[in-house]
Amino acid sequence: MTPAAPDSASPRRLAVIHTGGTIASRPNPHGPGVTPQGAPSVPGLGGVSITEFQPFTLPSPHVTPAHMLRLARLIAEVAPHHDAVVVTHGTDTLEETAFLLHLLLPPGTPVVLTGSMRHAEEVSGDGPGNLLDAAQVALHPAARGRGPLVAFGGDIFDAHTVTKVHTTAVDAFGGYPGPIGRIDRVGETPHVRFFAGPEAHAAYAPEHLNARVEILYAYAGWQGEGYAEAAARADGLVIAALGTGNLPAELLPLIERTQKPVVIATRTHAGPVIPVYGYAGGGATLVQAGAIPASFLNAHKARLLLLVLLSLGYAREDIARVFAEGTF
Repeated sequence: MTPAAPDSASPRRLAVIHTGGTIASRPNPHGPGVTPQGAPSVPGLGGVSITEFQPFTLPSPHVTPAHMLRLARLIAEVAPHHDAVVVTHGTDTLEETAFLLHLLLPPGTPVVLTGSMRHAEEVSGDGPGNLLDAAQVALHPAARGRGPLVAFGGDIFDAHTVTKVHTTAVDAFGGYPGPIGRIDRVGETPHVRFFAGPEAHAAYAPEHLNARVEILYAYAGWQGEGYAEAAARADGLVIAALGTGNLPAELLPLIERTQKPVVIATRTHAGPVIPVYGYAGGGATLVQAGAIPASFLNAHKARLLLLVLLSLGYAREDIARVFAEGTF
C-alpha cells in the first residue's frame, strides 16, 4: 500500500536511506581494518516519524554512477511521501554522489547527505552527531528548494562546491567559498542557519548512465602520455589542467584532432577555468581547438555532468552550452 503524502496535521516524516561507508562500519571480524556492516542508529527526533531504507551497503570507493542513479530513483520514489530525506554515505565519494543527485533530482523535497570519519565503535565517533545534524537540516523549512546538501562537522555545504579536504579529520569537508550554513546547538536545541539563498538549476532524466568518461591529470612536463588511449576508449574526456585551464604545448594538437568532447577543469583546489592565455596550450588556444571549459566544477564533478549529457545524447555544441551557462 502506498503511504499517503504528508500533511500539516501529521507528524513530520523523514526517510533515512543508508548506503554504507564508515558511518555503518565496525572492525572487520574476518580480516583487517573496518568494513560497512549495517545501518547506523538514527538519533531520536521528537515528533518525527522515521522510515529507513537500505538499497545497498558499500564502502564509497565501490559506489558507481549506476548506484547513484539507483539512489536517485529511490529518493524520487519516497520523497513525495516524506517531508525530507537523509542519505548516509561513505566520505570518499560522497561529494560525487551529492553532485550527481543534484543533477538528477528536481529541487523539491530536501535531501541531505552525511557520513562519518570515525567508525561506530570509536569513543569519539562522529556518526550520530552528523546524522542528527543532517536530519535537522533536512527538516528545516529553509532547506527546501536547494537541491541536495551535505551536512558534516556542523557545517552545511552545497553539492556544487563541497569536496573532501582532509583524509582523517572529523571536519573533512570544505570547498570554496565555504559552507552555506551551520548547525549549532545550545543543549538539545539545534540552531540551523543558512548564509545563502537557493539557486535555480536544471534536472536531467537519463534512462541509463552508459557513456564512458575518463579523467586525465596534467603535470609539469606531461607530453600527453595516456591521452590517445583514453580518447580511443572513452566517449568524452575531462582533463584536470593547470591553473586557469592551461596545458603543456604538446597537448594542443592532440585536442585539435579529438572529435569527442574534451572538458578542461583545473587541478587547483578553487576557482573557475578561464581561457586567458594565448600561448600553445594556454586556455584560449585550447578553447579555440574545441575544448570545453568546466566553469567552476572540479574534474570529478565535471566528469559526472559530461557523463549525464553524453548519456542523454547531447552533441558537443550542446555540451559546451550547458557548461558555459552554468545552470546545472
